[in-house]
Amino acid sequence: MRDALVAAAFQLFLERGYEQTTVDDIVALAGVGRRSFFRYFPSKEDVVFPDHERCLADMTAFLADGSDDDEPVGRVCDAARLVLRMYAENPTFSVQRYRLTKQVPGLRAYELSVVWRYERALAAYLRRRFAACREGTLRADVIAAAVVAAHNNALRSWLRSDGQGEASEAVDRALAYVQSTFGGVPVPPAVEQPEDVVVVVSRRGAPLWRVVQEIETTLGRG
Repeated sequence: MRDALVAAAFQLFLERGYEQTTVDDIVALAGVGRRSFFRYFPSKEDVVFPDHERCLADMTAFLADGSDDDEPVGRVCDAARLVLRMYAENPTFSVQRYRLTKQVPGLRAYELSVVWRYERALAAYLRRRFAACREGTLRADVIAAAVVAAHNNALRSWLRSDGQGEASEAVDRALAYVQSTFGGVPVPPAVEQPEDVVVVVSRRGAPLWRVVQEIETTLGRG
């Protein structure tokens, strides 16, 4: 049912245009009722992006299943590849959606909101991993944005080529650049508190116990 609704919707979008197609048109072509449509898709916009909710859930689960031994930047790069896999599963559909999204400002805005959710999922994982680091939140947010930007740059290049060639090659190259820039560096510790430094002036030849006593007095331990 879900696939039939998506297929009907895109057939009509290509024939009539997105704005000229209504939900009633879609369900009529699919041979179902309006209630069936809204059981799967909250709005007409959602039928254009039928797989993003599943992909976002898969990404979140993938990040949650990682261990603290995982290199964090490599982990979020691998998570981004789940999005690529979703697009590469059906190149024809992905190219059609890309062209449609470029033509309809409302769909472009919707797509940006979806991309933002992916970025927030990556950032949330990195914030946890960098929680003990100096400026950990800033670092997490910058890396998450870089991963999304690199992934999308390569993905859109592949979509503009009508899905020719292996999308993974361009995306791997882009993500490798991010990882070489931000990854492979041990997670720094939290900001360390400076240790107490005590300077004691004592007479030459003073006994050691006297020096120790002066130090303890200075530190308030006497």
